Amino acid sequence: MNDGEAEPQPATTASVPRSRLGERARDLYQLFCEGEFLMTDARTAELSKLTENAYRDVNIAFANELSMISDGLDINVWELIELANHHPRVNILQPGPGVGGHCIAVDPWFIVATAPEQSSLIKTARDVNDSKPGFVLDKVVPQAKRINEVKVATLGLAFKPNIDDLRESPARQIVNRLADELPEATILAVEPNIDELPAELESRDNVTLTETETAIEQADIVLLLVDHNEFINLDASLLAQKIVHDTRGVWG
Repeated sequence: MNDGEAEPQPATTASVPRSRLGERARDLYQLFCEGEFLMTDARTAELSKLTENAYRDVNIAFANELSMISDGLDINVWELIELANHHPRVNILQPGPGVGGHCIAVDPWFIVATAPEQSSLIKTARDVNDSKPGFVLDKVVPQAKRINEVKVATLGLAFKPNIDDLRESPARQIVNRLADELPEATILAVEPNIDELPAELESRDNVTLTETETAIEQADIVLLLVDHNEFINLDASLLAQKIVHDTRGVWG
């Protein structure tokens, strides 16, 4: 099952420990999963799963680091990545405001804790991705402080598009920190997949769960944090005269 998805997806490949119990587990999974079952020992199977998520984290970190480099050089990172990806052996991922969920944002630390001297790249990737919310805040907060009674619309709280799962979400972290750093501001938090804010946001006087168009209409600053379909398909005219920060590159 993918993070945040309500229904499990049939696996195309599954790693199963190589033992009598592993064989029984394989027989069970064959009842509802498709594809190939790869038998190995328990330790290798576990490290294989951690490796999948660490690999993705490292690749996302490269994209996020490019976005920070490009910002300092006044280069459009989305165009940069599109051009670089024309090379047949290059496939750079898309940057964002950080990495969330209970797998990619967590699993690499198990490798680092187990082999700290040999996992410097994995740790650095984690540090890069964990730094990205702060980078976003450094762009938004100074602008907001220059506007009296500023209203900031934050679009998205989930850790990935079109789900209601907020675990380890960088968007959620950013909204919390915005509320801390801008106590006099009004934070119009938009998350179309939930009915109420998480407790730590609900308790804040300066954060309100708001519908998408209402938030944008009222806002001075619009901060896109999650590329939900609802946000991608917005009428561009709604963003006219707004200060816009698009951390997902969906509005060009």
